[in-house]
Amino acid sequence: MRILIAEDDSSLRRALISILQKNNYMAEAVDNGGDALDYLLSGLYDAAILDIMMPIMDGVSVLVNARKANNTTPILLLTAKAEIEDKIIGLDAGANDYLTKPFDMRELLARLRVLTRKKDIQQTSILSFGNTVLNTETFELSAPGGSYKLANKEYQTMLLFMRNPNVVISSSRVLENIWNPDSKAEDNTVWTYISYLRRKLEAIKADIEIHTMRGAGYTLEIRK
Repeated sequence: MRILIAEDDSSLRRALISILQKNNYMAEAVDNGGDALDYLLSGLYDAAILDIMMPIMDGVSVLVNARKANNTTPILLLTAKAEIEDKIIGLDAGANDYLTKPFDMRELLARLRVLTRKKDIQQTSILSFGNTVLNTETFELSAPGGSYKLANKEYQTMLLFMRNPNVVISSSRVLENIWNPDSKAEDNTVWTYISYLRRKLEAIKADIEIHTMRGAGYTLEIRK
């Protein structure tokens, strides 16, 4: 499950990323409403957590614009406001749920599970690109030449690329998605895991490869 977090409080943003990753979610975070809307409209997320009070564009405006664009991503609003009128405004704008700060992370996770349950049931456990398949339940990467059960970080890295084929993904984006913000992982860590995946793709005779775009990042492409 891939979750978008839009929160301008850096300490809360880091805490949300950390708790989601520890609970096997992929988390991407932005600190303003403008970026939140752009990311949300990409259609790549299974759910979004939006703070209401953000720079550039507030969370309710992000929500309204997303729904106008027919984006149906489940959205949980966060706010320090507790008045019932504010909750009604958010829900009427198209929010799926509402949580008032401060909140217990266990409650956030429980609400997130409810938001994503239906989509999780419907979501296929198989991702394919070219002749290669990634099973999101077993972590198995397979192609005509065989298969490997990937280690956790390998799997998360491969999942990011399989969900975004032919899209250039920077090392920093891989780090933000997969590693804890407090970890000491760097660009060379990303390179190491991509090297592991490249060897495994070659070994199973995959017709796809992780190509290096010098100065930009990496992209998953059909092998030429």
